[in-house]
Formats: sequence, C-alpha cells, structure tokens
Amino acid sequence: MAQGARRTVVQVVAVVALAAAVTVFLSVAAVRHGFFDLQVYYGALTYWARDGGEIYDFLRPGTQYGFTYPPFAALVMLPMAYLPWNAAIVVSVTATVLASAAVIWRLLDPVARRSGWTRWFALAVALCLAAAYEPMRETVNFGQVNMLLLFLVAVDLLWLLPARSRWAGVGIGLATAIKLTPGIFIVYLLVTGRWRAALTTAGTAAVATLVAAGLFPDASREFWTEALWNTGRVGELAFVSNQSLRGVVARLDPQHPSTVAWLVLVLLTLVVWAWRSRAAVAAGDEATGLALTGAVMCLVSPVTWVHHLVWLLPGLILLVDNGMAAPARSRRRRLLLGAASIGYALLCSRIVWSWEKDFTGVDGFLGSNTYVWISLALLLGLPIRRWLTPGGGERRGDDVPAGSAAAGVPQLAEQDRGEPAGQRHRVGGLLAVR
Repeated sequence: MAQGARRTVVQVVAVVALAAAVTVFLSVAAVRHGFFDLQVYYGALTYWARDGGEIYDFLRPGTQYGFTYPPFAALVMLPMAYLPWNAAIVVSVTATVLASAAVIWRLLDPVARRSGWTRWFALAVALCLAAAYEPMRETVNFGQVNMLLLFLVAVDLLWLLPARSRWAGVGIGLATAIKLTPGIFIVYLLVTGRWRAALTTAGTAAVATLVAAGLFPDASREFWTEALWNTGRVGELAFVSNQSLRGVVARLDPQHPSTVAWLVLVLLTLVVWAWRSRAAVAAGDEATGLALTGAVMCLVSPVTWVHHLVWLLPGLILLVDNGMAAPARSRRRRLLLGAASIGYALLCSRIVWSWEKDFTGVDGFLGSNTYVWISLALLLGLPIRRWLTPGGGERRGDDVPAGSAAAGVPQLAEQDRGEPAGQRHRVGGLLAVR
C-alpha cells in the first residue's frame, strides 16, 4: 500500500475511533434537554401563527418560559410553525452542524495548511471535539440558535470585512435583529474605526426591526415595551448556568445582588476589551477581534447561559493556532496548547454544576464561576499577531487575494516564529505578542 493511502486509512480509523469515544462520552455526560428551547419557539410560533394568540403571551406549559427574542426573530422562525415537530428538530440540528462546520473550518484551515495537516482530517477531528464541548452539546440539546448567530457574525468579520465587501456588516445586523446581544459587534466596529461597516450593521438591524414592526405591530409594541424588560422570563440571575459577571455578583448575594458592583466590573471589562480589540485590528488580526468580542459579550451580558459559551470557540481555536505557530518544544507552544487543552477540558466537564445547589464559600466562588474565569482569561491573554506577505512585507491578516495559492495561509511575523524574545512586543495580556 502506498504511503499516502496508508496515511488515509490511519486517519479514517482515528476519526472513527474518536467519534466512537465522543459518542460514549456524550451518552454518559450529556444532559438530555429534549429540545426545551426549541419547544418554546415552536409552541409560541404555533400559538401565534395558527391559533390566533399573541406570541409574547405564550408560556411553555408548567413553566415561566416564553419567547424572548425580538419580532424579527419570530419572522425568521415563522416557517417552523408549519413544520411537523420532528422536522423542526431536524432543521435545527442540521443548521447548527453546518454553521459550526463553516466557522470551525474558516478558523482551523489556515492552521492545518501551515502545519501540513490533512485538511479533511483536521476538520473531522475538530468537529468530533466540538460535539463534546458542553456549550455546543447544550446548544444542540436545547435547540438553541447560538451557532447560527456566531456564523452570521463570522461571515462579516472573517469573510466580508477582510475582502472590503460593501456587504460587510449585514450579517452582524441580522444577528442583532434576531437577538440583541450580538449588537456588541456594532460597538466593536465603532471602537476599531470601521465606520462604513458599522453604519451598514446598524442600518441592517434597523431595517429588519422596522420590517418586523410593520408586519407585526402588536407583537413589536409588546416586545419593546414589556417583554424585553421582563427578566423573569429568562430565569434566575444567580442560577449556576449564568456564567456572566452578573451571575458572579448575583451568586455572592442572591437576595440582594449589587448592581453597582456589576456595572463597575462591566465598565472595567469593556475598557480592557476596547484596548485589546483596537490592538488586534491594528495588527490585522480580525479573528482575534472576533474572539475577544465573543468573550466580552459573554462576560457583560446580564444572562449568559452555558450554551451561549459557544462564542468562546474561536478563542480556543486561536490558542491552538498560536501554539502551533510557536517553535516546536518551546515554552510558548507548551503554554498555549496547555491553556487551550485545559480550557477545553473544563468546558466539557460540567464542573460548574457541582455547585448548582450550594455556591457559598471560597470553593463555591471559584468553582461555580469556572467558565467566567475562562472567558476572562481569553479576554486578557489571547495573543495578537501581525502577519507578513510572502514577499516579507507586513500586511493585515486576510489581505491575500482569495484566488492566490497563499490565501488562508498567513505567514507569521518573525517574532511569532520563535525569534529571540527581545524582538517581541506586548500589546496587552500575558500572552499577547505582536
């Protein structure tokens, strides 16, 4: 058997073995939520479109949970009301898998090509590992929309914006109109000086919102004046699944959480994020800008359930990217790959649920907020890099023409290829290197 064929056989066997191991892990570790959130969407849309009720009046029977997204999200999801339940599940899972594959491929493919990995093998391994990632499996098991929103944002930041497309910003605008929290990426564009893309984003979100208001004026009025402000519809702030700064503060004193302390933490976090985001864009490192903003969104949002932490995936992948870019057997490589491995392992472990009933004491403070600490670590420590053109000149990270042989395979600046430490320059964070 030829060496290439033998390598392919080994890789196929490895992927099958990994997929089997992940399946066994999920059979033991994954919690079955029965597509709970999808049931809320499906029930609310059916009640609204087919039974003549108001969408924000619907509550899933026996619970306090109702439809919490803006009316434009209801418009996008409206076809679900006319599908059989099992078909809705298939559409939800398929869309999540495809969106995940696209985002992971865009972030991982340059790493695979620079490192000489077989590209299909790298993607297959990454998808298996993503399936074990707790936020991802929670997204699938709840029937959530997180990866679809991440995909819309990534289309703008990883495809359209580097290509200087006039459509850059549309994806973020649509994601913001579907669910308000991606609106922080509008702020990201403003903070980093991309005014045209920010205007496109804001315009897209406004038009989508106005279209929904024109079609569904009663639902829009109810959402913007009542449902949006009814925090009881989303759950308790101190619940251990809320892995945001607001959750940290709430768990310190569930009866009287300090709003002032939370706002101070949010302000400090946003200052660090703005500083690091500007440094990332100045270095042409748009992927790191995406990762930093995803992490800060999870931190400053009042409610960040565990399934929302799919927004940390780009940061974990970029840790691997930076680790593989460091010299073999170097301390930097060990540090970065070790950080990625530990972060990923913790985010697969359901560790925060050990303190679901009692999050008091030092161990409760540290353990019940584990995922918050990971978000903070990514915000503070994710490296920022400059890139070089094949001819040696400095360039922004994705300026290689799409059709060129070097497209998607950025050449690292000298300091990222293991040159003497004196040539490195910190741009923020323990691990940040230019």
